[in-house]
Amino acid sequence: MAWDEWEQLKASAAGKDAARMQLNGLPPEDRPNAGNPSGGFLEVDQQDLAAIGDEAFKLYNRLWKEARVTSTDAAGSDLASQGFALGGALQHVSTRWDKQLGSVMDACALISNHMDFTKNAHAGDEVFIERHVSGIQTLDAGFDEDWAGQGKPNPVYAEKDKKD
Repeated sequence: MAWDEWEQLKASAAGKDAARMQLNGLPPEDRPNAGNPSGGFLEVDQQDLAAIGDEAFKLYNRLWKEARVTSTDAAGSDLASQGFALGGALQHVSTRWDKQLGSVMDACALISNHMDFTKNAHAGDEVFIERHVSGIQTLDAGFDEDWAGQGKPNPVYAEKDKKD
């Protein structure tokens, strides 16, 4: 292959759509923290966290009031004492129901408590970040290059008077 032919092939390849094949890479719009700034970011504010925690708390209270079935325990025991096989089965179902209900209620309580904790933790993070950013602004003000005025020497580097 002649050198001129190689240069011609390179020029024609460069002139075509160069993005038709990408190895080991993603298009910019699919990269995390790149591309479209409005997409791909998780944003949660305090109202969202409070609403989730509040709904979990409400569900927990409704389950406590409406989903517990205490009458089946007594009915199961009564039927079992009378010799009915249905009594033992009813007791088994009641026990399983209580365990499953407890699991769901525990999950609701965990979600509610976690949302409260998250809300408070992020509020603390905001205060921490605010303090550090305001501290950086104070430092920046101290490093202003024109603090002594133009043309005036820095007194730290002034020559010391020699006393004999």
